[in-house]
Amino acid sequence: MLLLCAVAVPQHQPSASRETYLGFDRNDYPGDRNLTALRRDFSYAGYWLSNPPGERGNSWRGKRTTLEHAGFGFLLLFNGRTYDALKGHPNPGARDGSVAVEAAKAEGFRLGSIIFLDQEQGGRMLPEQKLYVRAWARAVRRGGYTPGIYCSGIEVAEQGSGTISTARDLHDSLGEEMVYWIANDACPPSPGCSYPRQPPAPELSGARFAEVWQYAQSPRRSQFTSACAATYNKDQNCYAPRGALPGIHLDVNASRTPDPSHTR
Repeated sequence: MLLLCAVAVPQHQPSASRETYLGFDRNDYPGDRNLTALRRDFSYAGYWLSNPPGERGNSWRGKRTTLEHAGFGFLLLFNGRTYDALKGHPNPGARDGSVAVEAAKAEGFRLGSIIFLDQEQGGRMLPEQKLYVRAWARAVRRGGYTPGIYCSGIEVAEQGSGTISTARDLHDSLGEEMVYWIANDACPPSPGCSYPRQPPAPELSGARFAEVWQYAQSPRRSQFTSACAATYNKDQNCYAPRGALPGIHLDVNASRTPDPSHTR
């Protein structure tokens, strides 16, 4: 695999904007014919650079230009390894980071764009996981892109006493080495499957350092969303507003910029 030469990338600075913008993400590409309707409400879309979790293919591949022409910004995503895939094996973080870089190049995303590593296991990360994240981030930065991470901001009980979230644990370990996309659909602080005129600020996710907040998921997770269950469809999914897109369920995000991966 051909690696890019090292490129100096300025340290990412959190946005100072007070505006907030809605975005969506989902494993499957929603289809070209639905982009106009989605763009009425959403400023950006999650964009997989790898196969999404549990999928054998990636239907987003090759759709950057189509989405860009429709007016969307981007959240670039790369599927990370689970603990079971890391335990007892050589650390694949550098290799996976290089794959993410090559995928971003192949899709035409400019150097410096933020690529978020998808880490869906919650709670305190184990040493193997942190080593993987660090190696992945180094490889992404070495390739000229900016490393970010998608992780849970929900506090969970630890053995003994106290609580921890994946986001807080990683931020304590890595600090500003990463850009943070926080998943927290617990109601509160989440408003549930709703589309307020002023979307909730990312720092209200429970992680003050969040640049993006995923505040609703499809299907809803009943253990976290009982207080806002009425905002979801009867089938437990979250759908785009206005009823324009039956069958297109999605996850909903809020950020301080209409292009959270800074791809433009």
